[in-house]
Amino acid sequence: MVKEYGVIVLGSGPAGLQAAVHAARTKVDVAVLGRAQRSSLYQAHIENYCCLDNTLKGAEILDQGRQQAARFGAEFYESDVLRLEQGADNRFIVTMESGDTLTSWSLVLAMGVARNRLNVPGEKELLGKGVSYCVDCDGNFFRDQEVVVVGNESAACSGALSMLMIAGSVHLVYGDLAVADHLRNQVEASAIIKHPGRSVKSIVGSREVEAVVLDNDQRIESSGVFIELGAKGALELATALGVGLDTESMRYVAANKKQETNVPGVYAAGDITGPPWQMAKAVGEGCVAGLEAAAYARRQSSS
Repeated sequence: MVKEYGVIVLGSGPAGLQAAVHAARTKVDVAVLGRAQRSSLYQAHIENYCCLDNTLKGAEILDQGRQQAARFGAEFYESDVLRLEQGADNRFIVTMESGDTLTSWSLVLAMGVARNRLNVPGEKELLGKGVSYCVDCDGNFFRDQEVVVVGNESAACSGALSMLMIAGSVHLVYGDLAVADHLRNQVEASAIIKHPGRSVKSIVGSREVEAVVLDNDQRIESSGVFIELGAKGALELATALGVGLDTESMRYVAANKKQETNVPGVYAAGDITGPPWQMAKAVGEGCVAGLEAAAYARRQSSS
């Protein structure tokens, strides 16, 4: 299925929801992608937000924001994004794990910047020496070699499928796959060597990765370990579009006061643009990004 929108918001935390509210109120078709449970606000309690006196649960705030955006016409998709690209007509193309494809004139990046880790022996010591958190970034360094991909969600599954075209053999270590049927079927029908119900006990190597040891003490000889927990990383998706990062740390998306990135039509808001990690900042940036993205979409659609 391909469905067209004016604005697509990636992320359903406070920045993404505020962007959706403001964009949808201008009568632009808006889609919001992501799961509220992945927002850093979901498990938090808020007591320092202007004009709200009582301590509020983050999950309740997100639920109210979702209902508000939906009332203005925003549509929600709880499916992970696998790929962002721009078509010949300048519309952005969003491919999701469900197999659905959405297009839009503008994007708001509001996915946060969390990078999940295994926290096992050898992971920190061998980072950059065979341990990677980005298949798209580092996959080509392991051409024709044996690699291990760790994770049970869309990032790991799509990453393992991508590595089949590069590596000599690909192992996928996971507990229980938590992906859409479309992606699950692709993994099950592939040549990926699957290790269901397993987890990583340690990563072994002196100067570089030599093997991965599973919780049942099985040893997998490997040159590379890709730790891909959860959805595809925010910066991974953004940089694939050519979106620039801040020049000081290269850890956040660079955006101006209009929340514009260096790519026309792409806006960023919230944690993905850097600290402070506060809901007030996320909401303010989301407001600006939503209004600017909607205005850009209207200009593009009428030109």
